[in-house]
Amino acid sequence: MHLRSLKLLNFKNWSELELEFHDKLNCLVGANGSGKTNVLDAIHYLSVCKSYFNPVDIQNIRDEEGFFVIEGDFVKDADSEYHIYCGVKRGQKKVFRKNKKEYGKLAEHIGQFPSVVISPYDRNLITEGSDTRRKFMDNVISQSDTLYLDHLIRYNKTLQQRNALLKFFAANHKFDPEGLAVYNYQLEEHAPYIFQKRQEFGRVLGEKMEYYYEAISGGKEVTEVLYKSQMEEEDLKSLLEQHLSKDRINQYTGVGIHKDDLDFTINGRGLKKFGSQGQQKSFLIALKLAQYDFLSEKQGLKPLLLLDDIFDKLDEQRVEQLVKLVHDESFGQIFITDTHKERTAELVQKISADHRIFKVNQGELTA
Repeated sequence: MHLRSLKLLNFKNWSELELEFHDKLNCLVGANGSGKTNVLDAIHYLSVCKSYFNPVDIQNIRDEEGFFVIEGDFVKDADSEYHIYCGVKRGQKKVFRKNKKEYGKLAEHIGQFPSVVISPYDRNLITEGSDTRRKFMDNVISQSDTLYLDHLIRYNKTLQQRNALLKFFAANHKFDPEGLAVYNYQLEEHAPYIFQKRQEFGRVLGEKMEYYYEAISGGKEVTEVLYKSQMEEEDLKSLLEQHLSKDRINQYTGVGIHKDDLDFTINGRGLKKFGSQGQQKSFLIALKLAQYDFLSEKQGLKPLLLLDDIFDKLDEQRVEQLVKLVHDESFGQIFITDTHKERTAELVQKISADHRIFKVNQGELTA
């Protein structure tokens, strides 16, 4: 699979843009703030229906404009081409179309054109709370499993309803166990599948991490990705029964798969506290490449790989190792952004890569 062309209208700093891509390696070079990362973000929109950097759609509309449009042409094989349209207009719902046919639900699009982003923004996976890591799990698994996404949407909706009911009980000094049991039953229906798929995801990532970490960093440290869930000890029915009193006092549901997390360790110690800056950067890239393998194996096709400002993450030698690694036939189409044209040109020359370089300058682009 590859993205053959991209069109933007009023998206972030781009008033208008049309691009034709190489089917293997594409490099966008330009100063910080010039718009090269926004091109990658537009590609991410076409993949998973949302921005990688700002989930509020209307905030991605160019200043003082009323809408944005992103269009792209994907090629899966010689006989399969798809035109994807994304339109966002102030005050209206987001529109997604495949070959001019609008989706009834955005969830129907997720997973058809998978992508993996590696960005300095990924550091949030280490520094932020468990919610960030759960979103990471959910975004990846949902691209490879539509049933997972359906269970997740239903679980989260039920969770909101249960929490609202707990608040209602507290505000009105009453309690209806039968009413609460309806939501308990629905949570118990959806949680096991989500738990099972997250367990599998954590195990697969852990298995693949070691290879990629060593390939990028040259280090021999032992890396681990550990999936943590309250459901590892007891089923959700028992957990909800045991924590009912606390839930009534706190007015929210304190147990369930919405409390899951991933632990990142290096040599048996927490990555956030004990990992050096270089180890953390290498760990995150290895994690994302493990994610790439997970999606590739599940989907039976190669996701797009979007490498945003990788020189910010690694020294030049490690960047060269990384690009050599992903330029082999195991990976598909790749997009790289960098601030230095000469550095990028030298890199692709070293690895003898088939490529195309685009020069970006404040909303203007030349090939």
